[in-house]
Amino acid sequence: MKRQILVVVTTILFSLSFDSVSARFFPNITGLPPLPFSKNGTLAPWDAFTKFAGCRSGEKRDGLAKLKQYFNEFGYIQNAPSNFSDDFDDELEKALRVYQQNFNLNVTGELDDQTLQKIVLPRCGNADIVNGTTSMNSGKSASFHTTKHFHTTEHFTFFPGTPRWPDHRQDLTYGFADQLTDEVKAVFARAFEKWSAVTPLTFTPTDSYILADIKIGFFTGDHGDGEPFDGVLGTLAHAFSPTNGRLHLDGAEDWVVAGDVRTSPLPSAVDLESVAVHEIGHLLGLGHSSDENAIMYPTISSRTRKVELGSDDVEGIQYLYGSNPNYNGSTSTTSTHERETSDGGVRDSISRWSLGVILTVGFGFVLL
Repeated sequence: MKRQILVVVTTILFSLSFDSVSARFFPNITGLPPLPFSKNGTLAPWDAFTKFAGCRSGEKRDGLAKLKQYFNEFGYIQNAPSNFSDDFDDELEKALRVYQQNFNLNVTGELDDQTLQKIVLPRCGNADIVNGTTSMNSGKSASFHTTKHFHTTEHFTFFPGTPRWPDHRQDLTYGFADQLTDEVKAVFARAFEKWSAVTPLTFTPTDSYILADIKIGFFTGDHGDGEPFDGVLGTLAHAFSPTNGRLHLDGAEDWVVAGDVRTSPLPSAVDLESVAVHEIGHLLGLGHSSDENAIMYPTISSRTRKVELGSDDVEGIQYLYGSNPNYNGSTSTTSTHERETSDGGVRDSISRWSLGVILTVGFGFVLL
């Protein structure tokens, strides 16, 4: 009992040790801040990796050490040395092959354009490989699923040990470290509803951040959990496995709360609901999926909206918790075309950036 109390007190003290990012309102579009750039002058932390196009084993390129750090951060290189070299060595080639397999790319072991285009995309900060093990494509075996309801073509994964919220804790509360508007809170409410619609779980907001089962906050840089944020784009957010309950979002992002993110004037605009739905999946026990249509796929482009659970997400979460008795087999009436959309293509019509809200944490809320 004393140990349980100590754990609770430690968690509360940790949560209060790092201030979340506050927000303020800008009344109109003239309040938009200048387009944000990282300190190295690029729009995103990983854009510089594109210079490695065509690089292969045996070569040496200035800056490859940073690419190795990237692969180390997401679990593809284990036991990191104090300093990575700029050599394209066997360890980097092995990591690259596993990455390519997990992301359904041609497994070449080389830094081809297709692979680099995937690497530089904004993504979840959670690792694809935890403690050297993965259930993404590279870790699948023919016997991974054994019941008639699951097949080897499914790509959903779990954290090591398959943690989940216990049966006596399935009516969960969530609270915010930040003073957020009703519009922003509504985004999270919709995100939680995606998961409650297909499981017996319920999610209720509470004013008590400290006592909430799920604690949500916006932070920047090093915020004390060992997973520092990196500024605009790059890693967008991360969440911890059950029953930790922490969900952290990068306060440097340009978070779109309402309006059509696809036509945002900001190339760095990120749809808040899309990221929230993904991170809640982690809070409930899901790892990353190799299915590009799944919410739990690790990457998402800026100016993209992807909020509806795919069949892979549904089967994965129902493996952990069972089905909502009222679930009819459909997560939404939204068409497949609308499930995942971005600015990367010709449109039938380009609407004006509709009346909406951009949450630019660190700069503030922007009303358009």
